[in-house]
Amino acid sequence: MSRRLAGTIIAGLMILAGLASAADVRGTITIERKLTPRNVTPAAGLYQRGSPVALQSDTHENALDYERSHVVVYLEGEQGKAAQITPESIRGEMEQQNRRFAPDLVVIPAGSSVSFPNFDPIFHNVFSLSKAKSFDLGNYSKGQTRMVTFPKPGIVAVYCHLHPNMTGTIIVTPNRWGVRVDASGQYTLTDVPPGKYTVVAWHKTGGTFRKAIEVTASRDAEANFFVPLAQVAAGEAEDHADLHAGHHASH
Repeated sequence: MSRRLAGTIIAGLMILAGLASAADVRGTITIERKLTPRNVTPAAGLYQRGSPVALQSDTHENALDYERSHVVVYLEGEQGKAAQITPESIRGEMEQQNRRFAPDLVVIPAGSSVSFPNFDPIFHNVFSLSKAKSFDLGNYSKGQTRMVTFPKPGIVAVYCHLHPNMTGTIIVTPNRWGVRVDASGQYTLTDVPPGKYTVVAWHKTGGTFRKAIEVTASRDAEANFFVPLAQVAAGEAEDHADLHAGHHASH
């Protein structure tokens, strides 16, 4: 038996052993007040030609449900990287429809791709200037799509050169343990091997919060977060908006 084959077998047995003793990390995100300014799609400007696009707003959604469902929870730590069980990348999607990104928040592990299909009868131009991944997909029309691969972890703010109201976020996690919280504030990270981790809770306006945990064999761990309005995070969000406005002013 070759050394390479023996190494592969040992690695496989270690993965199976990890699965047998893996546990879940779960918790509750508490948000007691509205944090995010609601975004109403503005009327079409002089740039638009052809078929009009229906206006939409998200004001019909419960404010606190909206805030909780815009929290992302993921794991950090060397143990999380070493224990990554699923090497395959994931393909996410962020549609352009009714002059909005849908969904406006996507969670993927590093190495995955996101497609940006255009379902509107007008042109869009999706771009990002984020350090984790910068790109500019150029103008493209209805029925076309573009795809971007995100090789490293980070937060990627997404915009459209042609429509200042369009904003989205892609959270690229360092491993497969990343999830968007549900509207009730609950989350679960499944099949986490035993070890020490940092649980990260992120909200665009509320801020970033971390808690150290230790997962033991076949015993679930818990990490709960209270997300207040963080002035520093709000300032960063305003910086993104100023940057975006500057780019529209220069085009």
